[in-house]
Amino acid sequence: MPAPVPPAGGEEFSRAGVHRYAQQWAGAVARLGFVPMSAAETERLLTVHSVRLAQALLAEPFSAEPADDVGRALVGAHLTAPAMLDWSVRALGNGFAAAVLPERPDSPGVRHRVTQLQGGLAAGFARALRELTFSQQERISRSAWQARDETEQALRDSEARFRAVFTGAALGIGIADTGGRIMDVNQAFAEMLGYSVAELRDTDVTSLCHPEDAEPLAELYRDLVEGKRETARVEKRYYRKDGDVVRTDLALSLIRHDDGRPRFIVAMAEDITERYELQQRLRFQALHDPLTGLPNRTLFFDRLAAVFADGEPADRVGLCFLDLDGFKAINDSLGHDLGDRLLVVVARRLADSVSGRGHLVARMGGDEFVILVDGSGGPQEVIDVAEVALATVARPVQVGDQQLEVSASIGLVEGPLAGTRPAELMKAADATLYWAKADGRGRWAVYDPERGARDNTRAGLAAVLPAALERGEFTVDYQPIVALADGSTRAVEALVRWRHPELGLLGPDQFIGLAEETGLIVRLGRWVLHQACAYGSRWRREFPDSRLVVSVNLAVRQVNDPGVVDMVADVLAETGFPAELLQLEITESALMATSGEPVRSLRRLAALGVRLAIDDFGTGYSNLAYLRRLPFHTLKLAAPFVEGIRTGDPLALVDERIVDALVRLAHALGLSVTAEAVETSGQADRLRALTCDTGQGLYFGAPVAADEITARLRESGSGRAG
Repeated sequence: MPAPVPPAGGEEFSRAGVHRYAQQWAGAVARLGFVPMSAAETERLLTVHSVRLAQALLAEPFSAEPADDVGRALVGAHLTAPAMLDWSVRALGNGFAAAVLPERPDSPGVRHRVTQLQGGLAAGFARALRELTFSQQERISRSAWQARDETEQALRDSEARFRAVFTGAALGIGIADTGGRIMDVNQAFAEMLGYSVAELRDTDVTSLCHPEDAEPLAELYRDLVEGKRETARVEKRYYRKDGDVVRTDLALSLIRHDDGRPRFIVAMAEDITERYELQQRLRFQALHDPLTGLPNRTLFFDRLAAVFADGEPADRVGLCFLDLDGFKAINDSLGHDLGDRLLVVVARRLADSVSGRGHLVARMGGDEFVILVDGSGGPQEVIDVAEVALATVARPVQVGDQQLEVSASIGLVEGPLAGTRPAELMKAADATLYWAKADGRGRWAVYDPERGARDNTRAGLAAVLPAALERGEFTVDYQPIVALADGSTRAVEALVRWRHPELGLLGPDQFIGLAEETGLIVRLGRWVLHQACAYGSRWRREFPDSRLVVSVNLAVRQVNDPGVVDMVADVLAETGFPAELLQLEITESALMATSGEPVRSLRRLAALGVRLAIDDFGTGYSNLAYLRRLPFHTLKLAAPFVEGIRTGDPLALVDERIVDALVRLAHALGLSVTAEAVETSGQADRLRALTCDTGQGLYFGAPVAADEITARLRESGSGRAG
């Protein structure tokens, strides 16, 4: 499960939507506080900022820095009403994406970026406001103390100006002696803490602090008095008179006597409680799933990276990657609202079941969850966690008037930190989850490196299959099918091979399944059929008396393809190969999956004159109804029956009786019988005695190139086996 998907590169935002958003923003600003500009000027300014935010949302690579600049610019334009910041951040989260990207405002990538822009806007606004406060403090200090060498009237004027600023300032201002005893505070400072001015005078500043901040604040005072610093700026928590905690941005400055001795300390405090809570909410939203409240994939990957960064190589870590079984069916049948409520219950249960063990439970998206077992004690501990999780999920869930029972599949990975990386760990857990589902669901599976390597090889082969077909890396070999009565070559089976540039010659068992999964089997199958029919036409022209049949396999997806009949007819027409000399082999397992149109396609193929054969008969359910309902010509016995026939082997009697019965049944229905995997003369003799028609296997010849079949036919004259 790859980070959130970003907007597509080059995507355009809605300029009309951005303009409407800027109009709403300007209207809100006008309602919420004093605006030092006309309405038109305000709207033009906010339109520029809205465009910058829209461009930042779609930029590649993404950065929240433009939002930081916009926040600073708002302060620079004196749009500093606290309610205006709250409205701006909320509107950015609630309506901006819909205005900018009306087609997909709720995609995970867009929501993630909008959250980052909210944080950037708030942070930029806060920093700019802090700088503005600091500059005000400097102006106040200069106005208060720089005039001390002026005349007595100038001093009184300066004192009056300072008192006016001190009394009327919106920021809290306090003056304390060098021991930390409060000498005076303004009304704003008193109101911030819920006291009267008189109550705060002669109070020790550290007594008002949060216990965790008292000693650090006292140390700051000592540093100022001892001359280690002249100013300091920190965030500190104070207790209000009613017991609530106030978070402040505190700026401290030391004021000295003319001879340089410390005189007193001026403190300016801004109440940043609401801003802090907003930042915490934004951080929580960015790192937690909005539906379940669990940590999201971002927080999970941060925690996983920290485990690897902080742990020792010998430390161990485990993952349980969990996915609900059949959750899509619940969503489709009962609705997404009920599905969401089910996810909330499952998430709460999972968190409760492992919280006591200190394990992190995160929602990765959809119905996928992951449990991080940091400091694992070994594979058994992770297995125990997985079994608890499975039992937790399996308990019935009452959602509204519906009682639901669901199961889950879990992929487990556990091992030392050394020699692996977080991405590799997640990839392994993801692969193992699908193993658990493939093995039957409602269970856990443990990662197997060898199986993982095989899966990686399969995935690599699947990725290059289409290009391999275009590059002509496939070839077709042909295996003789010989008449048991006289040894003549009656047919050849076309078998595709892949000449992989790195892995060498690959048999069909190594890539046909992949071709079916990817859908390439339709193109590859047509190519094989065309190759086989083209060579069949050459053999027919050179050896007209042999009447050599060319047998080609049809995969399940080909049988289910509505265009299979037209494809076969086109190939026959293109190559000039007679339909009666083409035999198409369909495995019994493929027949089990056919109904409706595929069955009609088989009948239409028979109507073309093409021969049809059931391949590997006996490996499935051996449904004899196929022999009655469908127009088959040949029954090919599965290799295990033929392999069991050994001369002089008492255990071969059962297999021999089965083969005898199948041959008699096929002949009674007018079908010929081909025995596969014939490897010895003894097998050939027994099959001949059982009146089996033809045989195929290493005894009669391995699959070879078309030219070798041509040479074989030339040497035998009539096509008789050598």
